[in-house]
Amino acid sequence: MSEYSIREVQRTLGLSRGMILGLVKSGYVTPRLGPRHAYRFTFRDLVVMRTAQELIASSIPPRRVAQTLKRLRAQLPGELPLGGLRIRAAGDRIVVQDGARQWEAGTGQYVLDFAVSGAAGTVRVLAPPAAPAASASDWFEQGCELEEKDARRAASAYQRAIETDPSFAGAYLNLGRLLHEQGRLTEAEGVYRKGVSHCAADALLRYNLGVLLEDLGRQKAALEAYREALALQDDLADCHYNIALLYEASGMTTAALRHLNAYRRLQAG
Repeated sequence: MSEYSIREVQRTLGLSRGMILGLVKSGYVTPRLGPRHAYRFTFRDLVVMRTAQELIASSIPPRRVAQTLKRLRAQLPGELPLGGLRIRAAGDRIVVQDGARQWEAGTGQYVLDFAVSGAAGTVRVLAPPAAPAASASDWFEQGCELEEKDARRAASAYQRAIETDPSFAGAYLNLGRLLHEQGRLTEAEGVYRKGVSHCAADALLRYNLGVLLEDLGRQKAALEAYREALALQDDLADCHYNIALLYEASGMTTAALRHLNAYRRLQAG
């Protein structure tokens, strides 16, 4: 059975010595002691360490990491198969594939996809095939799906949509709204203003900015944002209503009445 030193593991997997020793101390791998009490790692150890690296980097709870690695280790062959080995995610399962044969190593939504190949007694970790770049729409849809489960990741997905396509108005709207709901008003304003600069024809961005500015106590700036929104789209009923309230608070009853009537017409129609 082939064995590998710490230095060979470092070179093969790209792990630091401290990381390797930490995995040993945690019990994820149990190398034997060779001459001069040096650790000697097996093929199984290499695959388990590589998997542990990916799981830990994905912030998987330690207990789930330990359970998955225990199952994985029990099912791995003692030596690297001639056809190589691939460990990948399949839905919410971790699947090990050996040629045409594949089996489940554990459960959990872990994003793992790497291959191990060997030649002349060496082991090489191969990068997975490059996946097609996600589009702004892909990131936006992911953000929508994540909102109720993980607002932080949803916000990150919307940000990626914006980075991919700076003219994607819906991503600015949803990201700004999320930040607003979380009380992060200054950040939300920055998102809306950036959206306005990149999406000049979008009325809803200006309307949402107006709502935010009202919450910040900046009524004059809010009124300006509402006016700009109506200049682009004059059938925004709520925008007319908010302007009416601002005008009424300022004592401009005639202007307030005009916008209140517009609101009522739009609501009725």
